[in-house]
Amino acid sequence: MYKLIIRPVLFLFDPEKVHYFTFSFLKFVFKIPFVAYITRKTFSLENPKLERNLFGLKFKNPVGLGAGFDKNALMIPQLSNFGFGFIEIGTVTPKPQIGNPKKRLFRLKDDQGIINRMGFNNDGVDVVVERLKNLNPNLIVGGNIGKNTDSSTNQYTDDYLYCFNALHAHVDYFVLNVSCPNVGSMAKLQDKDYLLELISSVQKENETYKQQKPILLKIAPDLNTAQLDEIIALVAVTKIDGVIASNTSIDREGLKATKERLGIVGNGGLSGKPVTDRSTKVIKYLSDNSKKSFPIIGIGGIHSSQDAIDKIAAGADLVQIYTGFIYEGPSLVKKINKRILEDS
Repeated sequence: MYKLIIRPVLFLFDPEKVHYFTFSFLKFVFKIPFVAYITRKTFSLENPKLERNLFGLKFKNPVGLGAGFDKNALMIPQLSNFGFGFIEIGTVTPKPQIGNPKKRLFRLKDDQGIINRMGFNNDGVDVVVERLKNLNPNLIVGGNIGKNTDSSTNQYTDDYLYCFNALHAHVDYFVLNVSCPNVGSMAKLQDKDYLLELISSVQKENETYKQQKPILLKIAPDLNTAQLDEIIALVAVTKIDGVIASNTSIDREGLKATKERLGIVGNGGLSGKPVTDRSTKVIKYLSDNSKKSFPIIGIGGIHSSQDAIDKIAAGADLVQIYTGFIYEGPSLVKKINKRILEDS
């Protein structure tokens, strides 16, 4: 029904407007008695064999919703009805920001992909915290944090620390987003010396809390083997809790979209089917060359249960979906979990 009727209608309209329309619709429909219950029964799969223990946390299943979908923590109760084992909010920044000028979100239908240059648009961490205070989610919630666009280079670490401290009591794990192609000064954010400084600073802050939270690093899918070796070495030195592989890509190789279409779309991070193999190869390289010495959350182009299984086989301990959720619909979560059970 979703792919035959709902998706074709939604895809007639601007992607960003559809996103917020969908949020409003779900908020409304889940207020109707029994809708949440019916949705959970339809899309959730409960089984102890799906549970995963990672970073000292217990995930009820290994399929999560990636950052960027509910960046402002507006829809955690509603989205949890679709069977996710965890939801990652963000990227959030210290101050609210409107992001890049619109139009900034584009579908590549022939490629089953999306290009975005949102630019970390969000309500600011303090507003997000107020929303989280009123929630009692029945699943793991992660906090993806970043810097404000207008922050100077000597403020970057302070931005991450501000978000970390603000969210610490309200999320279960943290993700340092240093790989989004839609924010400035990526060179510094991905420099190994700065990454060492950033990770060490956040870890030191984490140690001031009685209950410390897991900290992960989100990396790009476009890193070469030398850069991936640096990530492996960085994890070994810092003992950071894990890696999320991977973010959106700036590579346009192999797309079905015409040069004219890509010219109209312009810059931005590519997600969806075109990055499926790329992200899986990154996961495999990290896993194999580190001798699986740290946990990996796999994300990037998961549009089917087989895509998820491929990432797990490559070395991912958990997986996240985003663009696949948009193209394939909410049934994808249950299909993945069912396949994991069948293969276990």
